[in-house]
Amino acid sequence: MRTPAPDVRPVALTVAGSDSGGGAGIQADLKTMEASGVFGTSVITSVTAQNTRGVSSIHPVPTEEVRAQYEAVTEDFEVGAAKTGMLGTAEMVETVTDCVAEAPFPVVVDPVMVATSGDRLLDRDAERAYEDLIAESAVVTPNADEAAVLTGTEPTDESAAREAGEALVEMGAEAALVKGGHAPGEEVVDVLVTEKSRVSFAHERVDTDATHGSGCTLSSAIAANLARGMDATAAVDSAVAFLQRAIRYPLDVGEGPGSVHHLAEMRDRAGRTETVEAVEGVVDKLVSAGARALVPEVGLNVVGATPYAERPDELAAVEGRIARTKSGVRPNRGVRVGASSHLSEFLLAVREVDSTARFAANCRFDDDVADAMDALGWSVARVESAGEDGDGGESVSRAAVRRAVEPPTETPAAVVDGGAVGREPLARVVAADADTLAGRLTSLAAELDSA
Repeated sequence: MRTPAPDVRPVALTVAGSDSGGGAGIQADLKTMEASGVFGTSVITSVTAQNTRGVSSIHPVPTEEVRAQYEAVTEDFEVGAAKTGMLGTAEMVETVTDCVAEAPFPVVVDPVMVATSGDRLLDRDAERAYEDLIAESAVVTPNADEAAVLTGTEPTDESAAREAGEALVEMGAEAALVKGGHAPGEEVVDVLVTEKSRVSFAHERVDTDATHGSGCTLSSAIAANLARGMDATAAVDSAVAFLQRAIRYPLDVGEGPGSVHHLAEMRDRAGRTETVEAVEGVVDKLVSAGARALVPEVGLNVVGATPYAERPDELAAVEGRIARTKSGVRPNRGVRVGASSHLSEFLLAVREVDSTARFAANCRFDDDVADAMDALGWSVARVESAGEDGDGGESVSRAAVRRAVEPPTETPAAVVDGGAVGREPLARVVAADADTLAGRLTSLAAELDSA
């Protein structure tokens, strides 16, 4: 008989409705909590019949059963934080307010009023009942429409969002996060207001309608972070980044717009080892091929992006790069995540246009390399770099790369930069998988050697 090895985790609680489509509500909350490293418990306030296209029916759970669920969880589990979602009626809001009034843990209130599909999820009478629940909250997380209903202020810009947040704090919330996803603009700005601070979280808007479950996911991530011991600002900062990735890589499910990807961050972390090994495989093939002809003055590097990478420190690369030797090439050190900046930024820019591109390498570029690429039948795009002092002319703005590889043409095999005074010309080879990248690099090296 084996000895068990228990895993001790913080506990979070969600008080919300069930979404039969799985993208929002209790289902989204529990997925997010698990992905955020906490054990999720639940109190179901209603059962909905819904999918990615809309809500067809709502069946509230009797309030006495809601209270019984809450008591069952809190009597047995050491809850570190809770969140509320869809409550539906004034009676339900009042019941939940009564339950959490003496709670020894922080409560995140997501004042769910309308589904992403546009279907109303809250009786108008319940809007007035929310004030008492907000007064019990550690963080309240309305979107622009909900903030307008609760405060009378339309948060159409950052200044108005701060004003709405201040009104919510005056109602008794310890912190108010006024979300900017429903406000117009190319950039989404979420504003966190506390009695002592005003913090804005800005990020580029993702051009997608697959945002089903976004509010539930954000509030659950905040609650999970609070249960793990973070303060409100750190909890919100981490949760906003979590949601940004979940929206950037949505799930293509159902016949409607689809759902946010609640497990994208967790699966991205799980993909790091595979990505490091894949980059190591490319390096081994370059060493075996003796690919001296590819190495530029700044050294050659290979980078690999995890499946849902968002930042340069999530890409694997050769630490210290690959250098020429008398007989071939060798890596200066091993492969690790976060070892590259310029080439990682380049690959992330390509992935903004083509998310299937996961691997890239930089190599020298001159007329001989151009002729070799032409002989191999490669598609090649050109981009002008923005070299910085001391960086060897490697810096290329994301905007410039995105313009170079923008559809309708398919992603090129290489993006080349002719350089300028003080900047070395470079080529950057791109591929969807490590084997393809290794094949392109070794074929290019062989073509150069045979010329």
